[in-house]
Amino acid sequence: MTEDIKPEKLLLSEGKKMSEAEAKKGISCDWTVSGMDCGSCATKVKDAVARLPGVTGVEVGIMSERLRLTLDEGETGRDKIEKTVRALGYGIEPRVATAAPDEAVDPGASLAGHSQAGGKAKDHSGHGGPGHVHDDPADRGKRWYQTPKGRLVIFTALLLMAAWGVELIVPEVGNWAFVAACLIGVAPVARRAFAALRMGQPFTIESLMTVAAIGALFINAAEEAALVVFLFAVGEVLEGVAAGKARDGIRALANLVPKTALLELDGVTREVPAASLAIGQIVLVRPGDRIPADGEITEGTSGVDDSPVTGESVPVNKGPGDPVFAGSINTEAALRITVTKAAEDNTISRIIRLVEEAEEARAPTERFIDRFSRWYMPAIVTVAALVVLVPPMAFGQPWGTWVYRGLALLLIGCPCALVISVPASIASALSTGARRGLLLKGGAVIEATAKVSRVAFDKTGTLTHGRPVVTDVVTLGKTTEAELLSVAAGVEGGSSHPLAVAILRKAEEEGIVIPPARDAKALMGKGVTATVGGASAWVTSPGYARENAGIDESDLAQTTTFEEEGKTAVVVFREKTPLGIIAVRDEPRSDAPEAVRQLKAIGITPIILTGDNPRTAAAIAQNLGMEYQADMMPEDKLKAIRDMSEHGGVMMIGDGINDAPALKQASVGVAMGSGTDVALETADAAILRDRVTDIPATIRLTRAAMANIRQNVTIALGLKAVFLVTSVLGLTGLWIAIMADTGATVLVTLNALRLLRFNPEQEA
Repeated sequence: MTEDIKPEKLLLSEGKKMSEAEAKKGISCDWTVSGMDCGSCATKVKDAVARLPGVTGVEVGIMSERLRLTLDEGETGRDKIEKTVRALGYGIEPRVATAAPDEAVDPGASLAGHSQAGGKAKDHSGHGGPGHVHDDPADRGKRWYQTPKGRLVIFTALLLMAAWGVELIVPEVGNWAFVAACLIGVAPVARRAFAALRMGQPFTIESLMTVAAIGALFINAAEEAALVVFLFAVGEVLEGVAAGKARDGIRALANLVPKTALLELDGVTREVPAASLAIGQIVLVRPGDRIPADGEITEGTSGVDDSPVTGESVPVNKGPGDPVFAGSINTEAALRITVTKAAEDNTISRIIRLVEEAEEARAPTERFIDRFSRWYMPAIVTVAALVVLVPPMAFGQPWGTWVYRGLALLLIGCPCALVISVPASIASALSTGARRGLLLKGGAVIEATAKVSRVAFDKTGTLTHGRPVVTDVVTLGKTTEAELLSVAAGVEGGSSHPLAVAILRKAEEEGIVIPPARDAKALMGKGVTATVGGASAWVTSPGYARENAGIDESDLAQTTTFEEEGKTAVVVFREKTPLGIIAVRDEPRSDAPEAVRQLKAIGITPIILTGDNPRTAAAIAQNLGMEYQADMMPEDKLKAIRDMSEHGGVMMIGDGINDAPALKQASVGVAMGSGTDVALETADAAILRDRVTDIPATIRLTRAAMANIRQNVTIALGLKAVFLVTSVLGLTGLWIAIMADTGATVLVTLNALRLLRFNPEQEA
């Protein structure tokens, strides 16, 4: 999450402190804005703030309730930003990533309840002011009737019932009772409309509502005007409830991390806020507790349930040296864990940050609808004006009838349902994916993923476990096996490549002392060379070894045999002196065949792009029933992705480190890795569980999201179209119009919420 940068912390590259004026320029600021229940809300906030001097890069997230911008405090202060947002009727407060280290802990809180949000609600300045009817963070968890919006509904309902009562008892003053009910009920709405008008936003739902209500009074439709005001208030409550449910998925992620932890210091255990834990500290996690921080087990062995973080349903047995995630559940025995990441950098925090920031990567469909809505409302106002003026002036029709119909058009004109239709679906899909370890970086990625027709896999670490083991050691000439492994391990000593790790592990198992090496150099896509024992040595592919007199033609048959068995053969040699052949095999993941079957079932063509030799690639591909391309350098993979992209969308699956050009070139680049920094922060998406079947699951989720978006757009535009026609024809009136508007918003939001229950692992 973007942090506010304090002037005194900003330093010039020469190490000199910046002046206060320089430091105030270009500060990234972040707020939580409460009460944004539809797309129009976000648009109002964004447009109002963007008009202020010194404000750039404004981003508003509806579901994450986030306002982020770059601010030149020399022109506009933060208090001005907050004042502007509050004037529109929304709550605003600086965004905080985690609880402060010194936050008080309820001494009576039990560890079993760690996942529950604790503490009293804070007082948020600016909330509850005149005319404010939006959601306050302090209202979360309350019943609808306990919120400001709910109280406004109850108040307007009482006014309406009182007016009906007066009309029954004293009919001659009944109309005035409805006038009073309408004016009192519309007053807070009018205040917000006037505030938006002063900020250059004449076309808001509040302004249209105010004009329609006051206009209805002028044509003696006071009873209907009062009813419309009441229905508008009801609609806002329903919008707030629906939007709150859509946000619950993201809030639930935050609640996975316990609020407290058992910190061990000098042999003494005490309860502290989990947010205060520092790297290197040791925490005790008892059976049944949630793990309070990302860390590494230092003592104890237990089953760890990672399902809250990665969605992996089966607990994994972990012991000393194994990494664990904040939010996971210790199921069996006590564990002592060394904290490896601060609270703001743990896996859950980064997932939440990713989901929230994903709103900024808007889908092309969302950007189009946003542009469409900007001219849609002015167009509706123009049509409503023509409906009011043309029939009476051109054809002598009665003014009252056509003014009434024009006012109904105004109420239908608000594009709330249309604007919220896409982000609500995107937010639900992102939340559903995050709960299952499928991280997608925004709507643009969702839309691109839904369109892919090919999936390209890097072999090592994706289709295979990425943990190859040495299966065969063949010596050549007078070399002994120990000598062969010693030289190979010396050359590979500084490498983290999976093949190098396998050779080093084999040498360690055989008790071989690894000799020192120098001048190590990677031969891109071919192997490694280094100086070992005072002479150059190579560990390379058979082809490179043959070209450099590192292996005799008669011995190449052995490498061919290994490769046909699905193994990777490397040749170890010194200057024109073959030493031997080492065969390594990386077993395919157990779910790889099922993943390939599922991809084909949904019309996707899978293909392997690997730098391995053709025979090894063919052995793996044949077992999985896939196409393959082998002996590929990074630039070859890039070209292959480009070629495939000419025939439709391409998803590239890699490990988040290698094949970066291909991952970026693909329509969607996906990193596989169990919650690592690379997996979360590289490529367009990440698969946390290292399960190949999560690839087709991700595609199913994105296709479901796009289908949901199409349904929402159809609902929003369809209802508008129907009621625009019926209003012009006089078949429906004001109260039906307002129900059509707020009802459409609620419908599309509830439809989007269905994605929260969608199971992408289940085949259709």
